[in-house]
Amino acid sequence: MPDDDFGYTAWGRDWVRLAQPLRQTRPNPLLPRARKLARLGGVQVTIDGRVVRGVVQRGRTASVAAIEVAPMPPEVIAGITGHLCGARPLLTDEVHRAITEAGHSPAPILAGVDCSCPDGSGSCIHVLAVYYEMARRVDDDPRIALDVQEFSRVSSGSTRVATAALPQQRWIALNALDPADYFTVSK
Repeated sequence: MPDDDFGYTAWGRDWVRLAQPLRQTRPNPLLPRARKLARLGGVQVTIDGRVVRGVVQRGRTASVAAIEVAPMPPEVIAGITGHLCGARPLLTDEVHRAITEAGHSPAPILAGVDCSCPDGSGSCIHVLAVYYEMARRVDDDPRIALDVQEFSRVSSGSTRVATAALPQQRWIALNALDPADYFTVSK
């Protein structure tokens, strides 16, 4: 049975692949419990630069998982920038596919994984739950997938790519718009 709660966009699927790598040959019994923790709100994620910290509440215990994402290489930044056009480009599945087909994968590469639990394997239920929570957040706002990899940093020999030009959210509330920005009254 497919699980459409996580990774329903190509951007979020990159994070799901961290929990469910394609090279995995046997089922991981921790995955259903990790998905349930993320689905029921048991994971509180904060993002600080390239470090994703997740406090995972499981019963009466809480563990802290820290995931460090490697910075995006300058050539990948340049390749992705070439596919983003317009003043407010949307990060759609088609854009993800075009970037990937051009050889510039926007998938996160991990620099380090740590958890406060005694497991110590780096693939404990807490880390897996954080991957799923990040997949859900990235599904809602794909810009997060680029920001956590320092897409907007200044790289040598290139210009600054401003993610502020990207939409802050995929959806905007109608009452958040100011009609004066769109309509003028002639006197």
